[in-house]
Amino acid sequence: MSTMVPPQTLQVPAPLCDPGSMLNLDALPAPLWILGTGTGVGKTFVAARLARAWAASGPVVYRKPFQTGVDRADHPEADASALAGPGITAESHVLLRAPLSPLAAAQREGRTLDLDATARWCLRPAEGRLLLEGVGGLMVPLMPKVHFLAWASGWTAPVAPAVTGSSSGVCLRPLDQARIPCVLVALGGLGTLNHTLLSAEALMMRGWRIAAILLNPGADGALPEAAEENANLLREFLPVPVHVLN
Repeated sequence: MSTMVPPQTLQVPAPLCDPGSMLNLDALPAPLWILGTGTGVGKTFVAARLARAWAASGPVVYRKPFQTGVDRADHPEADASALAGPGITAESHVLLRAPLSPLAAAQREGRTLDLDATARWCLRPAEGRLLLEGVGGLMVPLMPKVHFLAWASGWTAPVAPAVTGSSSGVCLRPLDQARIPCVLVALGGLGTLNHTLLSAEALMMRGWRIAAILLNPGADGALPEAAEENANLLREFLPVPVHVLN
């Protein structure tokens, strides 16, 4: 995989709040990835909420590089359809019909995804704040031996030999502060501690900066008090802000 387009300069409007306090959406940096610990955690819900908050003070560009389960950008179930609104430009790139991983869906259609071209599409100049949304969980397969996190982690660091035994076929990168940061979205209830800690560790090992972790009890029907208890436990393990969506 070749070296990609240099990253855009990070814009940090204001300091992020302390862990456990109310999250100031406008203080999140741009450009920004919205990533999830798995499918169905509410990435698009969070992206829409953030895009509308940002749009109150200026234009926002939302980009979805991979979308499965739809055959056109204006499909009612396309994530871009849920994001479009005043001051928000919603864009989709790779659309695949089967509601599967991008790799499995592309194989059904006899397609091979051009990951370099998709990275360049993501990093085109944008008028306003740029919001990117991942697909599925962090390690959803995109191509044989390449998952999403390996692909997105390779944009701003030169390619190096793969780590022996690496299932991704891509080496772990040294810390790169210029890489686009992310918000990690997780469920609120049972099982979220394990999934969130594993996902956060995978991101940090590849040099990602996690701007915040958001637990979304609305996605799994968790009680608010259970989600807050999980958030408190996560704060003991992770050096990043952890919040519960309401």
